[in-house]
Amino acid sequence: MLPRAAAASVNVTATPTTATVNVTATTTANISSTALQPNKSQALVAPRPSILLSSPSTSTTTSTTTSTSTVANDMVIIGQRNFQTNTKHHRHHHDIEITGVSNEVASIIKQYAHKQQTSASLETLMKTGRGEYLHKTYGADHADADDYNDGQAAAAAVAVGGEGGDGDSKVATDKILMQVAGFLRHELPIRLAHRIQDLERVPFMKEMQSVQQVKELYITSLLELNSIDKNISNLQDEENFALMLEGIYERHSSVLVQMARGAFELRAGVQNGTINLDSYNDKHRHNHTGVLNRKKVHFDMMEETHAFLDRFYISRIGIRVLIGQYLSLRQKPVQNYIGLICLHSSPYEIVKRAIDDAAFMCTRKYGDSPEVIITGRLDLTFPYVPTHLHYIMLELLKNSMRATVDWHGIDADYPPIKVVIADGKDNEDVVIKVSDEGGGIPRSNMKRIWSYLFTTADPAIQEGMVAFNENVDHSVDSPLAGLGYGLPISRSYARYFGGDLSLMSMEGYGTDAFVYLTRLGNTKEPLPI
Repeated sequence: MLPRAAAASVNVTATPTTATVNVTATTTANISSTALQPNKSQALVAPRPSILLSSPSTSTTTSTTTSTSTVANDMVIIGQRNFQTNTKHHRHHHDIEITGVSNEVASIIKQYAHKQQTSASLETLMKTGRGEYLHKTYGADHADADDYNDGQAAAAAVAVGGEGGDGDSKVATDKILMQVAGFLRHELPIRLAHRIQDLERVPFMKEMQSVQQVKELYITSLLELNSIDKNISNLQDEENFALMLEGIYERHSSVLVQMARGAFELRAGVQNGTINLDSYNDKHRHNHTGVLNRKKVHFDMMEETHAFLDRFYISRIGIRVLIGQYLSLRQKPVQNYIGLICLHSSPYEIVKRAIDDAAFMCTRKYGDSPEVIITGRLDLTFPYVPTHLHYIMLELLKNSMRATVDWHGIDADYPPIKVVIADGKDNEDVVIKVSDEGGGIPRSNMKRIWSYLFTTADPAIQEGMVAFNENVDHSVDSPLAGLGYGLPISRSYARYFGGDLSLMSMEGYGTDAFVYLTRLGNTKEPLPI
């Protein structure tokens, strides 16, 4: 194994609110995503440990005395009151014929697809994890026996700040876990059914073998969830449900690469002539005003397919956040975390670790990497999912490093990449800017950089990546330029909690990328229909 680069040397000059940091990559060993795992000294930045289910420890295994009507259905009621149902643009599509399944299965899918999805927010996920929607929370140091369902131990705990014994620590009790499980049993089949119907109607891609396999995976997971009783009324039901969700979570981990393989198969079919886009161009030969559009649609700008992939990935992020949050609540608590959410996420610490990983990837390919200078609010913390921000920053930094080295040449004196973290007490967003002098992007390519069907990667590299059924896109083991999904997926991560990602480029000079993250966490998921 190659040594992992970039445990950065850091020089900090700080005022109470601003600071400048020069980060220069050096060679160290074994830097990877595990560097982000929480420990006592780095609890403000690290994402939760890997979400592998550990059964809740219970000293007694008798069922709880809480009735089904007050627990199992609580989360659905909360979905109506405290979550926002996605009705603004809701419409029922004409029934889509689901191919390759029995009439009974097709009927189940359609039944769920006609139901409305329920949108969550970062704030709601935190309050649910603390049990605030149960009308009271359970303090670890002050709860009596009745608070724990006749003396049963808490199924999992969530540390929300402070040291033990100060009253700030809350625990995710059995009731909270059953409440969340009940909501997921209601919500997940609906979300899966919407995506199954979308997979059935997307032009061209629906014929690709890899996309059909993803559809089959979604159908299998929906039917598995449908086989579970809707009422999760005791700890045994909740534990069985959690085991099922762990399996679904792991099975779906390769979906991103499977869909990328589908796009690769479609691109190959267009290039070798087995797939003809003329029918697509004929269908879209008039623009929205009815005027004849004589310009053919290029493969990487197929708007309908791109819109489908946007819907698919934002939904996938939501599904994985809901499942991941629930499974994390069942694990041993980590200070400052509620499930996946770190209440004191530090952009500065996350950026530093993204620099480490990006520098390793750049050094592996080119033998060197540019310096990165961090300025601005280095002391800022706010509630967020650290793994999401790390993914976004790694994508932007590795793009900037690759562009800088390619533009200036190997062994050149590279201009530094600059990262600015901006925030004010009254700002609605935390904004992070990444600036490079890597030659910029031609204006004609600016739309294409957001396309899932456009990539600058060597075809041989991409073919090698899609040959494996693993989530390499989230790993430093992936090449510096790979699937071509990095930027649009990063934008989806930013938009999921109400933020955004935008780029401004000056061809012949460089590019500025802006990451916007909402501070309050009260923006609802942008659930696609």
